[in-house]
Amino acid sequence: MSLRPLFITQVYEASLADGRGWPEFNEQLIDVIRMMAEEDAAGRHWCKANAYRGYTSYGSLNDLPQRFPEFAELKRHLDRHAVAYAKALNFDLARKPRLDNLWVNILKPGGGHTGHIHPHAFLSGTVYIDIPDGASSLKLEDPRLPFMMARPSVTEEASEAERPFVYLKAQAGTVLMWESWLRHEVPTNLAKADRISISFNYA
Repeated sequence: MSLRPLFITQVYEASLADGRGWPEFNEQLIDVIRMMAEEDAAGRHWCKANAYRGYTSYGSLNDLPQRFPEFAELKRHLDRHAVAYAKALNFDLARKPRLDNLWVNILKPGGGHTGHIHPHAFLSGTVYIDIPDGASSLKLEDPRLPFMMARPSVTEEASEAERPFVYLKAQAGTVLMWESWLRHEVPTNLAKADRISISFNYA
């Protein structure tokens, strides 16, 4: 008897913290993000209107690599990882993945982000900037859940690949990427400090 794993979902994980100058670069990113949270009135208005507990530039700024040299440098790193991920997935692409949008997230204690996908992109991800103790992990959902009908739950011995939900814990510098159709969420931030990350889409 043998089992053949089929239709595998591959999630990409790497770290910017392995590179030279990461602590200084990370501090620069934090400074820029904090400045944005103070000065981006349109972003704060979007957060209030959409009950986002914290700050995100998702609804206000769509040109961060052009606005700030720190984000231009981050884009160069992410471009390299997107190419590596697409190659690992054996995608037959006519051109290199292109960064479509990129936004910052400051999730305050008690805040979360409900389950969602990223339409109009094929690769999505997050790079983590400041993850305090107790901050929520990224929660990924098995895309087959709506079709499982009477499927039993799995035992405690089941591997990560067999579970209906997987929680990926990150630290500062972690880069996680996944195919944009993969449903995911950020559970409630139980830390006593802000959880800071930068999310992005490639089209």
